[in-house]
Amino acid sequence: MGIRGVTVSDVRGFGSQRGSTERHGGSEFSEDKFVAKVKMEIVVSKDQVEFVIDKIIEEARTGEIGDGKIFLIPVADFIRVRTGERGEKAERMTGGRADMSATTLT
Repeated sequence: MGIRGVTVSDVRGFGSQRGSTERHGGSEFSEDKFVAKVKMEIVVSKDQVEFVIDKIIEEARTGEIGDGKIFLIPVADFIRVRTGERGEKAERMTGGRADMSATTLT
């Protein structure tokens, strides 16, 4: 798909599920109103956005509550902390696996 990086985090939260409530001794209490969830952060170029959205929906949709939501947030700039590069230079993943090539010894 051309995605060069994804961040996946285990998070907790609640939406329409409202978390879980327990009953004990006739009283309701909530030990933890949060539900375990997975958060994915993917930065793509403008021309990839719709394709990536379609692919996520295709792979993740079960039709049940809890399938998740996709939030689109524009990225104003990229800054590579190590070098101070900004913009397109910082976004390019140079020096990583994509730049490694097989070499043959003669």
